[in-house]
Amino acid sequence: MRYELLGPLRVSHDGRGYSLSAPKMEMTLATLLVGAGRVTTKEQIIEELWGSGPPRRASAAVHVYLSQLRKFLTAAGDDSGRAVTTKPSGYLLRLDGAGYDVDDFRAAMREGRLLQQSGRYEAALDAFGRALSLVRGTVLDGTPEGPLLTRFTTWVEEERLACLELSVEASTALGRHREVISLLNTLTAQYPLRESFYRQLMLVLYRSERQAEALQVYRSAQRVLRSELGLEPCRSLRRLHQAILTSDRLLDLPVAS
Repeated sequence: MRYELLGPLRVSHDGRGYSLSAPKMEMTLATLLVGAGRVTTKEQIIEELWGSGPPRRASAAVHVYLSQLRKFLTAAGDDSGRAVTTKPSGYLLRLDGAGYDVDDFRAAMREGRLLQQSGRYEAALDAFGRALSLVRGTVLDGTPEGPLLTRFTTWVEEERLACLELSVEASTALGRHREVISLLNTLTAQYPLRESFYRQLMLVLYRSERQAEALQVYRSAQRVLRSELGLEPCRSLRRLHQAILTSDRLLDLPVAS
């Protein structure tokens, strides 16, 4: 049995997929998955489903959703019928050996960071690629409005962008500058306030003997940040700009001894 929450919610077993058609049940399962292995209170579920204006019989509705959810999980492969258990303070979803894409994503990111720190960039790229492949889109198709699922959705997006940054760093360390220029052009357009992507794009352009374009990227970043935030580029971006202007040899890719 496997749960997938890094995109539209999916449950699968023996190659067969199962989905919930009722949005409230889907959000209930997502809320329990975010807190997998910990007790999720009934109040948390109610807040996720209805915000600050729950219906008068919200507690009864949650009880019905949990009952239906247990039946759904049993049909989807929970042979024990105990994937979701009731506790005095709320409800507990146990993975008990079930696959979970969020755990797999965290593990791949952790592995990639350790490999990168030890200079094993090729293996790190493979780990980051596995992590990125698990993110299929926005959580629950972008419908969450409650605080817990909203925070989780924000975390997923931030970790996905961090994974992209780390992948580019690994490719850059391997000298694959031209391979990431197109990706970074797309990322700076999609995330114009994320200065790290400008920095990476400037560096790979410079190392690809495109110094003028690297300087143009800085001017674009400066213009956007001034217009949107009233701020100058961060210190590291300004330092990189100055280093490119002077063709600082420290920007050259280190040669392995």
